Parts: sequence; structure tokens; C-alpha cells
Amino acid sequence: MRKVVEPPRFKGYRPFGVNSKSRKSIDLLYEEYEALKLADYDFLKHNEAAELMGISRPTFARIYESARRKIAAALVEAKEIKTVYGNAVMDKDWYLCSKCNARFNIPATMEKEICPACNSKNIELINK
Repeated sequence: MRKVVEPPRFKGYRPFGVNSKSRKSIDLLYEEYEALKLADYDFLKHNEAAELMGISRPTFARIYESARRKIAAALVEAKEIKTVYGNAVMDKDWYLCSKCNARFNIPATMEKEICPACNSKNIELINK
């Protein structure tokens, strides 16, 4: 299992101006998203990122390379990208509000499971 600090902030991306319904989508695993984020957005070295994810550096490199190839294929072939859970374990429990689409975790000091953005009780645990 690969540790992910927080889930992606999106469910997917679609190419603009292309009928993507007739094309097969590409599944980007949560751990692949996390590897891209740590290496290319947070500018961590592979060994630092691997340590944060609780995996070896060679495993991190394989996950990162897989993510890069999937993103490249989606761009070149104008395919939709969908995020899927994969082999990840969340660092904390994360929730998604069905009403306003806010993503959040609930601190131990908070007793009720309500959305902090809109106070809706329609929330779901993002784990699978």
C-alpha cells in the first residue's frame, strides 16, 4: 500500500473540443497522482517522496513513470483522465460533500460529521 496525504481535488479531466464519449478513458491511480504531485509540484527528490509515501525509491520511480506515461498518452490521444483509488491508503480520513463538492478531513475536536463549507450532512468517506 502506498500512502497518499490527500486525494486528488478532481474526479477527472476531459479534453476540450473532442467527443470523448467514443474514446476510452485513462485511469490515473491516486498513488500516481501523489507521485506526480510530490516530484513535479512539490519538487521533492525521488528518495524524499518515496519516504513520504512509505515505499522504496525504485517503486516510487516506477509509479512516477507510469503516471507520466498515462498523462502523455491522454494528451496526445485526446483521452479523458479519471482518478481511481488504486493501491493507496489515506494518511487521514477524507470526506467529500455531495452538496458543494468540498473535500475535507474531520479533526478529532469536531464531534459532528458535517461539511465545514455548507453544513450539509450529505458527506461520504473518500476511501474507495
